[in-house]
Formats: sequence, C-alpha cells, structure tokens
Amino acid sequence: MLPSRFLMVATVHVIFERGADVLMLRRWQTGWADGWYSLPAGHLDGNESVRQAAAREAYEECGVQVPATADALELVGVMHRRSDREQIDFFFRARSWSGEPYNREPHKCDHLAWFPRSALPCTVAYVRRALAQPDTAPWLLEHGWGPDASD
Repeated sequence: MLPSRFLMVATVHVIFERGADVLMLRRWQTGWADGWYSLPAGHLDGNESVRQAAAREAYEECGVQVPATADALELVGVMHRRSDREQIDFFFRARSWSGEPYNREPHKCDHLAWFPRSALPCTVAYVRRALAQPDTAPWLLEHGWGPDASD
C-alpha cells in the first residue's frame, strides 16, 4: 500500500482593471472572511486548466466572458499560502473580456464595485499583498509563514 500523499487546494483569482481601478467583491454568508473584499476567485473543479478555471470563475461570479487564453488571461503571480490549510493561488490579469461585470452570486457576495488600487476597501490580507506587487509579472510569494503568519 502506498503512503498517502499531501494534497493542496488550488485557487484562481482574476484581476479586472479599468485604469487605476480594480474590481472587488465583498464576501457575504460564505463562512470565511465575510464582510471583506476580494477578487473574483474560486477553486479548481478538477479536469480543467488554471486558465479555464479563471474564465469559469469570472463568468460564475461576474457574468463576463473571458477567453481561457494567455492573451486574455495573463499570469501575474503565484502564491503558496498557509492559513487553516495550504493553498496554491494563481493570480491572472484579465486583458480582455466581454460583458459588464455584475454580481451573479448574491448569495455569496453583497457588493461588487471598482476601487482605486491606492484606496482599497477592507481587503483579505493575502489579496491585498498580491495587489501590492510591482507590475513586473510573474511574481512568486509565500504567505502565512514567518512575520505574516497571522494574516
């Protein structure tokens, strides 16, 4: 019998930008970080690439169509994160999309709006850290070890 292997949850985040503004959603009734803003995001469902997952999540949460291509979804960074479990987070910048973002999941989100990067609302710590990275993609961050372990 083979020993069990460590399994890590993978998540995708999509950064939509309009000039200096970024699209944020306020979490509501999810049981985790409710009342805090984050990016459109979600877990991989399996049997899909990370870009396919990002395109799917963009539609599920914001109602916009984003092609699952490198031209439309630019990888800007990867974060290995530890909180109550370990995760690997892929952050993509949406370079093109069709449709106007709106809240497609009112049972999980009670506000969707554009905010200046320089004045983000109360944002989940690791997302705020990702958005603060220089625009020299791609970057790699570790979050939840060392000084930021309580974030």
